[in-house]
Amino acid sequence: MQNFKSKRLYTTTAIASLVLFAATPAVMAQTDDASAQGSDDAETIVVTGSRIRRSASSTAAPVAYVGEEVIEDRGFISAADIINNTPSMAPQLNQADGSGNSSGDGQQYPALFGLGAGRTLTLVNGRRYVTTSSGMGEARVDSNIIPTGLIERVEIVQGGGASVYGSDAIAGVVNYILKDDFEGMELDVQFGDSWEYNDYDQPSVRLTGGHNFDSGRGNIAFNAEYSSSPMLQFSDRPRSNLSRITQGNALDTGPNDGIPAVAEVIPAYFWNFNTSGIVYSIPAPLPMFLTSVNGAPAQFAEDGSVIAYDPGNILGIPFAEGGQGFRYSELAGLRTGVERQSFNLIGHYDLTPEVRLNAELLYAATDSEERAQGHSRTVLNGNGAPFGAIMFNAFNPFLTPEAIASLSSANPGFAFGAPMWLSKHFDGQLAPTDTTTHETDTLRAMVGLEGEFSAGDSDFYWTVSGSFGRVEGESFSWGVLLNEFENALAAVSDGAGGAVCSINVDADPTNDDPNCAPLNPFGFGNISDAARAYVTTPSGEYFVNEQVDFLATLGSSLFDLPAGPVDYVLAYEHRSETADFTPFQANQLGLVGTGATTLATSGDYNTNEVSAEVLVPIVGGDFTLPFMQELEFSGSYRLVDNSIAGEESVWGAGLRWRVTDSLMLRASQSRNFRAPTLTQLFAPTNTAISNAGIDPCDADRIDTGPNPAVRRANCEAEWAANPAYGDLATFQDPAENFSVTTVTTGGNRDLENEISDTTTFGFVFEPSFVPGLTLSVDRMEIELTDGLVAFTTADFMAACYDNVVQPVDMCSAFTRLAASDGTSPAGTVVQGRTTTVNAGLITFKGEVISAQYAVPLDAVFSSFDPGQLTLGLEATHTASLTTAVVGSTEDRTDNTAANPDWTARFDAIWTRGPVRLTYQLSYLDEVLASANATIESTPNPVLDANYTHSISGSYEITDDLTLRAGITNLTNEEPSYPSLSYGDILGRRYFVGANFRF
Repeated sequence: MQNFKSKRLYTTTAIASLVLFAATPAVMAQTDDASAQGSDDAETIVVTGSRIRRSASSTAAPVAYVGEEVIEDRGFISAADIINNTPSMAPQLNQADGSGNSSGDGQQYPALFGLGAGRTLTLVNGRRYVTTSSGMGEARVDSNIIPTGLIERVEIVQGGGASVYGSDAIAGVVNYILKDDFEGMELDVQFGDSWEYNDYDQPSVRLTGGHNFDSGRGNIAFNAEYSSSPMLQFSDRPRSNLSRITQGNALDTGPNDGIPAVAEVIPAYFWNFNTSGIVYSIPAPLPMFLTSVNGAPAQFAEDGSVIAYDPGNILGIPFAEGGQGFRYSELAGLRTGVERQSFNLIGHYDLTPEVRLNAELLYAATDSEERAQGHSRTVLNGNGAPFGAIMFNAFNPFLTPEAIASLSSANPGFAFGAPMWLSKHFDGQLAPTDTTTHETDTLRAMVGLEGEFSAGDSDFYWTVSGSFGRVEGESFSWGVLLNEFENALAAVSDGAGGAVCSINVDADPTNDDPNCAPLNPFGFGNISDAARAYVTTPSGEYFVNEQVDFLATLGSSLFDLPAGPVDYVLAYEHRSETADFTPFQANQLGLVGTGATTLATSGDYNTNEVSAEVLVPIVGGDFTLPFMQELEFSGSYRLVDNSIAGEESVWGAGLRWRVTDSLMLRASQSRNFRAPTLTQLFAPTNTAISNAGIDPCDADRIDTGPNPAVRRANCEAEWAANPAYGDLATFQDPAENFSVTTVTTGGNRDLENEISDTTTFGFVFEPSFVPGLTLSVDRMEIELTDGLVAFTTADFMAACYDNVVQPVDMCSAFTRLAASDGTSPAGTVVQGRTTTVNAGLITFKGEVISAQYAVPLDAVFSSFDPGQLTLGLEATHTASLTTAVVGSTEDRTDNTAANPDWTARFDAIWTRGPVRLTYQLSYLDEVLASANATIESTPNPVLDANYTHSISGSYEITDDLTLRAGITNLTNEEPSYPSLSYGDILGRRYFVGANFRF
């Protein structure tokens, strides 16, 4: 931990030195492809999706735009808020889903059309950024590092882009365009909080300044900003605090009776453990083995005394309805807290009238905190440790005489040394905290030149740039040392009324640890600081990502056609990426957690890529035809040579046809790719005890899935071949909820590129009979093969049993227990695998719709100034989204909470003089709770449509001061029941802010 902190201090000091050095005028500049047009050609720009200068009026593929005004209107404190406000994006909320998983590491990434964050490429000013993510994940850039105070607009290419930008542009591209030529000084401060709960304070401050110098030849600008959002617990919101689960339904009589296979349990508790400790006579998860004192199960009170325990209405293993067990909703936190800081320096200087020097410097620090599952020792452990409940006897010095007497009444042998067992979730008692923190430092510098020149009869424009990015990250939590914990539990009396570790009084001197401090496991909060320090140690990992990128482009015209010049751009890009993954020493040595060793690993690759684009005006200018004012063809090609993934060729083609002044048609087709990332290829291999996830053959799951008949038939065939598995109709796999499965996790060096074919077609309509109205509708079809997918044990099982012809490689990735071992029944999944695979086919079909209408108020209210009213609509329709492992049944996930059929946003903005008022409606369609959900599989198969309303207003008091305020989720609408994320669980919130210009 100290080492990382010193690294951050060193990095910050180095950046400060760079800033002081770079602050000299005449060398700093910003590269922005959208502004790289030269002073003589103000009518053409570079629009995201192409590097050719063109008219900004339209493109062959749909491009959405988000202006900087939306940041103030909605009170956004990060670029991630912009992304989550876009209907075509799958929200990235850093929120737990109620399954027991944690809420995430705080990083947020754009993810178009529900195809995964790794398939949406992030650019800043048209250039790649270094990957900020780590682990088994994809190459992604955290939106939290983007400087909101410098955002001029965000351009979102919806569908493809790999032929222009390279790998990862499958679903599309998000390009953050930063402000150029900023002059003056601006301080923006804002504070927001939850209206009802006062627990979600969001402070934000931004300082932005810029200055033109040398008669306007140069500009230098800086931005420094800070914002934060707090961590939330499940108990902080009514919906999440319900502690809802579903459990096998005893009333269910079959797959066609209209009765769900599972029933709701509210509130749900783990009856077999709690935070003070439940006593067992035998360490097995059955109610009959609960130790009974005076006719009732026994538990320890907080002070260590033995009292009666109410397990609630036991529904099976491990859940009960009510009672005094551990509340299910307390397993993990609801929302990750995020604190972000960033500093940016950008500028440009015109060396000559034809050559401009550009530069960018960014440093960002993002810290997040999540509440992960805590440490436990239970009859079936829930956090992956290779041991179960704590064995103890009457000679433990922390037991009171009263406790010994009570337990001896239940088992007379206890007083003479017979063991009992303690089942307990420590819930923050063992370590200073049960939270996991993530720290990420990002440093990026870019220097470039751009310009124009003439040769012969041709005019050329060009860019050359080089960038370096480095990300240093750390994930930190407190781990429990396995040997030390056992030593601390083995406590004996010191003969003077105290306790000492038994190893310190053992006759064998080699078994002596002078640092051992005895640990009191009974009750709550009774562990000494010395014991806590002895049994815990930092656990986690460091990672470092580096990227070096060189990009050169050259554009000009080949020749003239009657409709205009044929334009082209050639580009060359060289990129090298490295990633280092270094677990903490305790993790490398296998001293914590499950005892598995995690090895340090690293990898690197480089890629050389050449590309060409062409823009051919077939009809236009002085050459027009009836119903064909313009006809334009665009084409692109990219050849990629990746040192690991090999060669790949991708291309794009588009057609734009302006039929009349009011109607323009467009279409595009492209072939795109994504190369496997370093972590997908080389993630370190480790083995841990964990749960296996959903078992398709579990009695609660067998009649669900994309093809229930196929699933049931395959499970029945396996059970028939293995009679020891018992009755399939009543089979309950404990591996779904308990850590009994040995899971091997690691990279896959046999991965190949995934390939997608993308087609778009649509129209832009600006009717002359409705002045001010613009409507665009585009169809998107994306078909991806050899998809790179992180497969868990549950995914391998689903691929095995949901396939008519069962794939051997999928079915061999997990193993079932051949015969009961006394704690788990035969058929339990005891071995599994987690890795990335080229999993098969993903198909997306849908539409993106955009409409904007400038309402002609002047025509209605001619006697006074009515101001300006603009109405806007953005909607995304997912017609189908299917995933299929090669040879298996297609699984449709459209019309689900993860991928709703319709998402939409309606905006109304009214401005008059210094006043600006806004209204926003966010809409989510009625959907299935999960893929293939029916009343047979779940008691709540359908989620209602969700409507969220937000308002805001701003008033420009003077030219130098603007005040603003707003309310998000005005009606305090909860997510659609029973979801925690299909809607806004944070509830009604407000923000107030001020912008000072000086």
